[in-house]
Formats: sequence, structure tokens, C-alpha cells
Amino acid sequence: MSAAFDLYTKLKHSSSDEERAEVIAQAFDALEARFPQLTDLATQGHVREAELRLQKDIKEVEARLQKDIKEVDARLQERISQLEVSLHQALAAQTRWLIGGLAILGVVLKLADVLIGP
Repeated sequence: MSAAFDLYTKLKHSSSDEERAEVIAQAFDALEARFPQLTDLATQGHVREAELRLQKDIKEVEARLQKDIKEVDARLQERISQLEVSLHQALAAQTRWLIGGLAILGVVLKLADVLIGP
């Protein structure tokens, strides 16, 4: 049964004005309980204002992220450069050791040739 028809039936069967007033008061209570207060509802202006604030916040976060990305990228590039230098130094040291070892081997072979003779 609809609320309006229920209200009509209760009013029709009420015998006094006092009973009718109570039925009407109960109907208003039920109506107020069913719907939120008008002050709790958001207007289009409220929604638009919230949207603008969110857009502003999103732009600020994007800007911070871009800045952070640039800083991380710069640090990463610096670290890569440091690793390249270290790698070149290690390769140079390894090459020196290899050439030194070959030179010593050559000297040892030459000495062996001289000592063993023809």
C-alpha cells in the first residue's frame, strides 16, 4: 500500500481531530526520516567547487611527481656515469695486468730460450 493511500485510510478512520493530527504528525515524521535534510544535500555549485578543488589538487600532485621524476632521473644518470667510469677504470686495470702478464711470460720464455740454448 502506498504511503499516501495509507495516510488517507488512517485519516478516514480517525474519529477525532486529535487522532487526525497525530496521524499527520506520524506521516511527517516518516517523511522526514525517509528523506535527508536539505542542508545535507549537495548543490551543483558544491559539486562544481569540489571538482575544481580536486582538479587543482591533481595538478599539484602531477607537478610534484614530474619534479620527483626529474630528480630521480638526474640521480640515476649521475649514478650511471659513475658506474661507467668505474667500469672503464676496471677494464683499464685488467688490460694493464694482462699486458704485464704477457710481458712477464715473454721474458720468462726468452730466458728459457737463452738458458736452454740451441
